[in-house]
Amino acid sequence: MTAHANAIYPSLKDRAVFITGGGGGIGASVVQHFAEQGSRVVFVDIDAAGGQRVVEQVAAKGHAAPHFIKCDLRDIDALKAAIAQGAKAVGPFTVLVNNAAHDERHPTMEVTVDYWEDRLQVNLRHQFFTAQAIIPMMKAAGGGAIVNFGSSSWHKGQGGMPAYVTAKAGIEALTRSLARDFGPDNIRVNCVVPGWIMTERQIEKWLTPEGEETLMKQQCLKQKLVPADVARMVLWLAADDSRMVTSHNFFVDAGWI
Repeated sequence: MTAHANAIYPSLKDRAVFITGGGGGIGASVVQHFAEQGSRVVFVDIDAAGGQRVVEQVAAKGHAAPHFIKCDLRDIDALKAAIAQGAKAVGPFTVLVNNAAHDERHPTMEVTVDYWEDRLQVNLRHQFFTAQAIIPMMKAAGGGAIVNFGSSSWHKGQGGMPAYVTAKAGIEALTRSLARDFGPDNIRVNCVVPGWIMTERQIEKWLTPEGEETLMKQQCLKQKLVPADVARMVLWLAADDSRMVTSHNFFVDAGWI
């Protein structure tokens, strides 16, 4: 296929966007894609070095540098402070991308109460409280778009990380609940469900020749997914082009599920 330039969404220019987990992987690509649209981007991550690297990469491409705030999303007070600090820098947020997560494997019989609680804090709880903090800004602005991140892992019945898949399944329910409650305020809430995306972490940790063989067997499309494939779906869901789209899941998995 001939390569084509990616879409530009005029409605995203100058729009204030808050992104969680933007210091690497899919999140870094989401930050870069919004910066390319001319959006005013604020992102948080627990990885200070990764966050700074993303800022430098965006600026090196000639785009306005995004604002990076180091934040541990398990600390909800710190998260709320980061949102307030970010809004002061770029204006009230009308786009929220709840990307941050961590898919650490954990055998069922070794999970403690503390570990279970930690995994739900890392993968689910912050998505609710980030939305809760930003929704008033969206209401005041006359609307907004929230893009949550689920996972295809539980859809395909993946084992070996029960707390993670439980959290990711819960995000889909949260998405529908928020979409119902805040639709009258013209706030749209959707969930992106990535397949096996070739981030540095995935390649380093889990992409074996056997894994790649399974991948190509299961996907309808026989190419590896990369972070930009997900980021482009996020852009569309944030832009006015999808103005009547809400309360749905959007799989970017090359047809695995």
